[in-house]
Amino acid sequence: MARLDYITAGESHGPAMIAVVSGLPSDLPLDLDFVNAELTRRQAGYGRSGRQVIEKDEVEVLSGLRRGRTTGAPLTLLVRNRDSRLDDPVRTPSVSTPRPGHADLAGSIKHLTTDCRNILERASARETAARVAAGAAARCLLRRVGIEAMAFVRSIAGVACDTVVTADTWAAVRDARNSSDTACPDPVATARQQEAIHRAKVDKTTVGGLIECHVFGVPPGIGGVMHWTDRLDARLAGAVMGVQAIKSVEIGLGRASADRPGHEVHDPIAFEPGGRGRNDLGFARATNNAGGIEAGMSNGAPIVITAAMKPISTLLRGMPSVNLDTRQPAPSAYERSDVCAVPAASVVIENVAAFEVARALREKFGGDSLAEFLDQFRRYLDLARELPLPEGAIDGSPLR
Repeated sequence: MARLDYITAGESHGPAMIAVVSGLPSDLPLDLDFVNAELTRRQAGYGRSGRQVIEKDEVEVLSGLRRGRTTGAPLTLLVRNRDSRLDDPVRTPSVSTPRPGHADLAGSIKHLTTDCRNILERASARETAARVAAGAAARCLLRRVGIEAMAFVRSIAGVACDTVVTADTWAAVRDARNSSDTACPDPVATARQQEAIHRAKVDKTTVGGLIECHVFGVPPGIGGVMHWTDRLDARLAGAVMGVQAIKSVEIGLGRASADRPGHEVHDPIAFEPGGRGRNDLGFARATNNAGGIEAGMSNGAPIVITAAMKPISTLLRGMPSVNLDTRQPAPSAYERSDVCAVPAASVVIENVAAFEVARALREKFGGDSLAEFLDQFRRYLDLARELPLPEGAIDGSPLR
């Protein structure tokens, strides 16, 4: 079984962020322009901090690539920090007053120190630059089998759009999203969201929102039901919840399914003979309340994930806190931060979700090389299209 995985290293104001991706097949063309475009998108968005003007994120490949194609060795991706001042005691002083809502208090106690600096530097969402690079690399594999991911901002500070996304409209929604400073495909909602962000900045506070992610082209049967760790919805939820400031994750209808009767929740199954050649094998749903996953496995419908992002924890006005050295009341410390990072988080979620789907595909189809992986993927779909299998198909006899 091929195991696709990655680890990240680095701190917010350290020299660089690094992602080491293991398990990609050899001979996969790596689209560095696409990877860098995703990093640029992560830096954009109305309400970002001044650091986005300083940084110009571009990936450097340190290992695992030869002449533009993966070698099968771990792929090491580096994103340099231009604002690198971790060891400067003046520009990055000790922080002894933790910010409510941040990692400062719990992390300092965990590591038995009253200086929050080390934990806040690692807990910073700057770390997601490495995760976006890893996810974008994995998407180069997904695209070879017709799988695409797209996330957008559904709402900010309660200002929502009512955009409907389908397998036929997602590309147009993506294009509209790319024209929006809040990553929202509705221009009217975008303008109102910008107003809400501006008001928050004037009030020296922050705002959060909802992010919706769709993954198209995932065939039925990805994930598993035999063990809880195989469940694709659980794995996706964990990956998305692992993004900084995300407080809830829903698949499909999510918590709203708790208030409806079963016949209004479960998606009727139909078969379209003309769709046998698609990745969904022709199995169609008029609704997608399940969000493309049933019993921990993809069912061929688009995977739909909604994530709620809380307001950023660093407020210009500060909040009541306690000095860890003296245990006396003190306002929380201010570190340069965003007023709203929901648009940026949508880019992160799009890429971590895609990585998790790619991970599940590598586990199912394996292969040391891209050619072997693609052959196993196509063979699986061919076998599924021929169900019930003809006698002898399992021992290598040709399909009818």
